[in-house]
Amino acid sequence: MNIFCFGISHQTASLEIRERFAVAHSALPEFLTKLIRVPAIGEVVLLSTCNRTEFYVVSHDAHLAAEPLFEDIFGKVRPGDCQHLFRLSLVQTVRHLFRVASGLESMVVGETEIFGQVKRAYEEAVRLGATGKILNRLFQKAFHVGKLVRSSMAITRGSVSVGSVAVDLAEQIFSHLSECKVMILGAGETSEKTAKCLQARGAQQIFVANRSFERAAILAEQTGSRAIRFNEWAAEFEDLDILISSTSAPHAILTAEKLQPVLRTRRDRPLFIIDLAVPRDVAPDVHHLDGVFVYDLDSLQAIAAQTLQTRKDEAERCEEVILKQVDEFQLWMVRNCAATLGSTQSEVLRFE
Repeated sequence: MNIFCFGISHQTASLEIRERFAVAHSALPEFLTKLIRVPAIGEVVLLSTCNRTEFYVVSHDAHLAAEPLFEDIFGKVRPGDCQHLFRLSLVQTVRHLFRVASGLESMVVGETEIFGQVKRAYEEAVRLGATGKILNRLFQKAFHVGKLVRSSMAITRGSVSVGSVAVDLAEQIFSHLSECKVMILGAGETSEKTAKCLQARGAQQIFVANRSFERAAILAEQTGSRAIRFNEWAAEFEDLDILISSTSAPHAILTAEKLQPVLRTRRDRPLFIIDLAVPRDVAPDVHHLDGVFVYDLDSLQAIAAQTLQTRKDEAERCEEVILKQVDEFQLWMVRNCAATLGSTQSEVLRFE
């Protein structure tokens, strides 16, 4: 029996490539169903976040490859995309998942959102009957490791979310956020963390717009900001300084065509847009507008890297914990799976 991880991430591909393989949470059942129907797949969990799309697979086929699997799910893979896909075998997959759940594979090392994202991906797979004994054990172990690392290490100190890095960038641009007018498009988890971080850094004029006004109102109440209706966000543009967008829209919602009319009211006042969405909320033509400066997740990666060195020693300590847990999972595989299948360890397991 084989365990694989097939994927694409911020470490292997640019945002422009990653967004073509992003799977919205609402689309998980559809894509999981496609994966379950692949004859070679026995168990599967699909994890898709702003920085990664990964399939955790149990298969009897030792030669299962990334490219045909991605083509089965997403259609024709462009020739240049193949170099960005990765395939991990059993031990590599176990270590990788433990690192992902612990925040060590994130763009912002130690970020906390990923733990919940992994948990939701696993729960959806369980709900659809896509997991079995092996992945159930693997993911339960991953949750244990993630909690262990976060509770016993200092890896989560400092900026530990994409939202907090976005606020770091805003502070680099404007020394005093208390004097800035900031709008947040979207009211999901990333927007919530971003709003709370803005509030903690002194921002006093925060506006939240979301397609569901009720969700915007809840977030506004939690963060001391003001909710506005999604179709009214342009009315606030005249003296807006920063726009942070993190919606789940399947296509760009900020285009040059939409922004040009409202930009005319600003009298050459610069506008800084931070796009945290995948797929991106900001269309490429917005980058060419005068007085508009756009930053996306790839831009934030360079800022996040500045904090990486300060956590390097702590990350090495985390790695020691993870490797011990990988060994324990291997031992479980040998004792349980080999016995269950009635084969020898060498026949059943491949610890490449």
